[in-house]
Parts: sequence; structure tokens; C-alpha cells
Amino acid sequence: MLEKTEAGRLANLWDPKIAGQMSEPELLLYRSNLLGSDKRVTNYGGGNTSAKVMQKDPLSGDMVEVLWVKGSGGDVGTIKMDGFATLYMDKLNALKNLYRGVEFEDEMVGYLPHCTFNLNTRAASIDTPLHAYVPQKHVDHMHPDAIIAIAASENSRELTRQIFGDDIGWLPWKRPGYELGLWLEKFCHENPEAKGVVLESHGLFTWADTAEDCYRLTINIINQAIAWFETMTAGKPAFGGQQHAPLPASERRRIASALMPRIRGMVSANAHMVGHFEDCDAVLEFVCSRDMEPLAALGTSCPDHFLRTKIRPLVVAFDPASPDLDATIESLKSSVEAYRADYAGYYERCKHADSPAIRDPNAIVYLVPGVGMITFAKDKATARISGEFYTNAINVMRGASSVSTYCGLPEQEAFDIEYWLLEEAKLQRMPKPKSLAGRIAIVTGGAGGIGSATARRFLDQGACVVLADIDEDMLARTADVLAGEYSPDVVRAVTMNVTDETAVDHSYAEMAAEFGGVDIVVSNAGIASSAPVEETTLELWNKNMSILSTGYFLVSRAAFKMLRAQGLGGAVIFIASKNGLAASPNASAYCTAKASEIHLARCLALEGAPMGVRVNVVNPDAVLRGSKIWSGDWLQERADAYGKQTADLEEHYRQRSLLKLSVLPEDIAEAAFFLASDASSKSTGNIINVDAGNVQAFTR
Repeated sequence: MLEKTEAGRLANLWDPKIAGQMSEPELLLYRSNLLGSDKRVTNYGGGNTSAKVMQKDPLSGDMVEVLWVKGSGGDVGTIKMDGFATLYMDKLNALKNLYRGVEFEDEMVGYLPHCTFNLNTRAASIDTPLHAYVPQKHVDHMHPDAIIAIAASENSRELTRQIFGDDIGWLPWKRPGYELGLWLEKFCHENPEAKGVVLESHGLFTWADTAEDCYRLTINIINQAIAWFETMTAGKPAFGGQQHAPLPASERRRIASALMPRIRGMVSANAHMVGHFEDCDAVLEFVCSRDMEPLAALGTSCPDHFLRTKIRPLVVAFDPASPDLDATIESLKSSVEAYRADYAGYYERCKHADSPAIRDPNAIVYLVPGVGMITFAKDKATARISGEFYTNAINVMRGASSVSTYCGLPEQEAFDIEYWLLEEAKLQRMPKPKSLAGRIAIVTGGAGGIGSATARRFLDQGACVVLADIDEDMLARTADVLAGEYSPDVVRAVTMNVTDETAVDHSYAEMAAEFGGVDIVVSNAGIASSAPVEETTLELWNKNMSILSTGYFLVSRAAFKMLRAQGLGGAVIFIASKNGLAASPNASAYCTAKASEIHLARCLALEGAPMGVRVNVVNPDAVLRGSKIWSGDWLQERADAYGKQTADLEEHYRQRSLLKLSVLPEDIAEAAFFLASDASSKSTGNIINVDAGNVQAFTR
């Protein structure tokens, strides 16, 4: 039976029925995933777990003690068995004989691969000695907001003693590494009854001799801290009380969607950035408070926090009581430049002779009073996670400032973590970004065959994609499939009628609030109709022109506004048709509208060039498979026009082509990808025919 818990407390999720048949490594995995399932216990990628396990040595056949510990870069909430490093404990203990002192502690990381058990390729993390040298079999190292709030308080040692007595000790700030591992070992030997330790400005270590006891202890200690804070802060206004009333949710999102493309343009000079907007209760409470600016200026405390968020955020000049969005947008440039100058000063004050070169000096976190928090990073997941980390930092500041004085990490210590040579080496090992990394694309007609294939091609190369379509059911199914294949972080869906000006503008605003802007626009929404000219009604003619001409104009106009606001260039791609160049019988409305698309693209290529926006056209022909326009009357109508049965139409088109090949949605997607990528950076105003060869459609 799982334990019940009071509101606001962590639940004990350990299930003996599940755990009963598990091996020690499996119990470690189970414990890790449970702890990582709640962000109040530790943030994404933060914290560490370990177990010391007796296993058979594959060489000697003897039973030896092996340390299983979360590997470098892993996340306890999502880790699998292959995410743990395994090391011989006797070899880890032998490293003590090689240690030359704190000035040389970084060189100890190079010895860890020599301790590997059973040829495990998972790299051990810098925290490995902290787990190895604690005598108990099971060790948890977590970053709970409630504990870091204690650790980041001016009198954290006294608070630790007041809350936990002798059960939990305290150690002063020390950068993670070999020396801190020895400190923990010394503490354990000198305090054999202690169950854990609070590390100043860092987090919590707990230990026990069984996996279940260790998990239960970690949860109980965090709950004890949560309960203490509830008692101590009852009735006290957080952050000095409210200074601003939060704006309504729709207004907050509107302001974010206006600010994000401008900020994105300013911070993407070296690499395209992707944004994330957050206005949860914790964030709103902070950005609306009296103490937000002075607390934000102090910087974050826990190393994991500022590695993800930089040492401090940028506060955007916005007054929700007298909102002047134009003035705020005008002030952004000077605010961003001031932040860069401040960051450069921080680097110059703190750098060492062997420090890596200064990194991107732009802020990651942007706080907007009355509105919320915006974060920018090189991909959506990192931007979102950075926001989660700063939300954790807000929770820490709330707790610490309510019971004591909040203390950020000293500037030099923060720099030494941020520009740590070991951290730099990790960054240098990161894989090369994909060709569309950081790019944001919108694909109209995104639920259809060509649209979904194009979205998939962009996602393959690292883009974030917004699918826009009028068919809500098919749009939802397509978005679910692509989010499952890639990630919910990188796929969004908006219902869009391209003939509705308001719907188009709303879709772009949603894209800005979700991702920060736009780089690639694929205008693909379409219909098809077939009728002799004398049977073509005005309604049918207007419908073709409305969707295939006016719709492309509205989508492009909205795109140009956002692209100009960003100032990053971009790519607009029209999916037109062979019929825009080559006339077909009984399709005057369709062919004329497609010709209009092509000429609109040429006009836009002229207007877009001065701001680096390229506009090109892909002309498909006879893409039957997966295409929505071939699922209605158009199929029968075209078969009738050529005197064919519908089942014979694909073969008819194949034989009609010069290359005798069928044209598939993936073929159109490949052309769109080329025109969106840097490989076509010197091409605008062009047409690529993807029709297997049609002499009538040769461009002239």
C-alpha cells in the first residue's frame, strides 16, 4: 500500500510489489525514475543517484564491489539501465594515492575511465567521487527547491541545524569534484549517525543501506523542509508583496508574441535561437513582485541553475499598469546591448589565463513584469528546460528571502563553473547541429500528404514546425504522429483558414509565442477543381482564387511582417503546380490561380531580397499518393478529362512524364527542404519543377 500524503508534500511512490523481484541495479533505476518524476525533487538533468553492488568480475570470476552511478549528462527521471556508469570500487579507492591536491583535482576525471567495470562505455560524471566515497551502499544527490532555499540562505548552516538537528549535516560551498568527494567521506566518518548533508548553494545528499530506505529518506527529508517553510512563511507575502497585477492571460500571450521575434532577432546573430514563453503562477508571482529586480540581479545559486540560465536574467522595461508595447520594443535594443556589456565585464573580471573564449553574451532568461518569462536557447527543449530551471530558482529565492537573506553564488565561483575547462570539453564533444537547427517553419496544408512530408523532412534536420490546416481532425492526427516520432517540443498545430485574415494573423502570433518567430514558410494549402469554362461558376472561380491566390498573399504578408521584425532573413516556398505554367483542359480556375501564385512569388522575391528573404516555387505534378486534393471529386474529374478510369490515372501520369516516374509527396518535400536550407542561399525567384518531366512546363 502506497503512503498517503498531505497536500503539498511529496508522495512515497515506492511500490513493494514492483520492486520485490528487482536486482540491485534495477532498484537503482526504479528509485532514480521515481525521484526524477517530480521537479520539486530535482530539475531535468540535475541530481545523481548511485548504488554499490556486488558483481562477478568478468576477468577473475571473483565477486567485486561495483559502483553504479548516473552517467555524465543523464537525467534521473528518464534514465535507462544503459545510462549508468559502472566502476570498480577498489580502483576508485586506489585513486586516492594519485591525488595531488585541490589545485590538480580536475586531472582526476581523466583517471575515471581506468576504473570502468565490464567495458561500460557510459562516461562517468564529475560527481562520481562524491558517491564513491560515501560509505553507505545507496546515495541520492538531489536539487530540491526547498533544500536549495536553505542552502542559498545567508545563515544556511544554522537553518539546517534548526530544521534537521543531527540527522542532516552541512558543508560549505565547494565546486563539485574530487575534493568535495573527500570532504563527504570525512564528514561521514566523523558523523556516523548522520543521514545526509546539505551542501551550501548546491543541494542535498542522503544515504542508506537499501534502495528503498534511501528513497524514503530522501522524500522524507524534502517533505520536512517543505513543512518547515510552510510554517515559517504562513501569512507572509512573497518577494515583498505584489507591485503589479498580472495582465489577463490572452493579453500576456499577445505581448509575448510581439516581443519574442524582436528579441530573437537580436540574439540570433551567431546561431538561430528558439524561444519559450512561461506564465505559470510561480513566474507571475515573481515578475509582479516588489523584490523581483533586486533578487534577479543577485543571480542564481545552484550551479545547475546558472549553467542553464546564465548567472542572471534580463528584466524587460515594461509597465503593465501603463502598457506601451511600442516603447518597450524600442527599448529592447539598448537593454540587450547593456546586458551584453555587463556580461563581457563579468567575463573580463573573472577570466583566468586558460579560460575558454567568451561565449554568447546574450541573456537566456527575459522577465517581463505583469506578463511572464521568455527564454531563448539553440533548441526548443533547451529553451523550455532553461525556463524550468529559472522557475526552480524563483522557488529557491521565494523560500530563502522569506526566512533569511537570499544569497546568489559569488561571481567568481559562478564563472569558474560556467567556464570550467571540464565543462568546455563537454561542450566541444557535442554533435554538430543539424542543417535546420534553430529554424522555425510553418507549413500550410500541413495535414496533407505534401505538407506532412515536408514537415517531416524539416523535423529530420532539426527544425521546429508549425502545422497549419483547416481540417482540425486530420491536423490533430498528423501533429500527434509527428510529435511521437520526434518530440512534442518541436511540433505545434494551428487551425488556419488561409482566406481568413484574422485566422492567419492569429496563427503567426501563436507561432511566435510557442517558438519565438519564423524562418521558413511553406505555403501549401490548396484545393483543386475541374470543369469546362462554361460550367465554371463564379463561386468556383472565386473559391480557387481565394484559397490559391489570396490565401498565399495573406500567409506571405504575415510572414514578411515577422521576418522584418526579426531581421534574420528567411525562406518562403510556394507549392504551386505544373498547371501554373502549362495549361490543362477543364481547369481554367485552378490553372489561373496557380499562375497567380507563381507571379506573386516573383513579386515577393523582389521585395524580400533587401532583407535576405528568399522566395521560390516548387511545381509538383500528379502527386496522387497521400494528397488530400485527390481524395475528392478532383480525382474523378481529371480521370474524366483524360477519358480514363480513376484506377488508371496514376499510370497515365507516369507514362505521360518524360522520366516515366511517379511523383511522391517526399519528392516535393525534398525540393522544399533544398529551398529552405542554406544550400540554396543564393537562389530566389526560382521555380523547381518536380513533375518527372513535362515539356510544356519547362520554364522559359
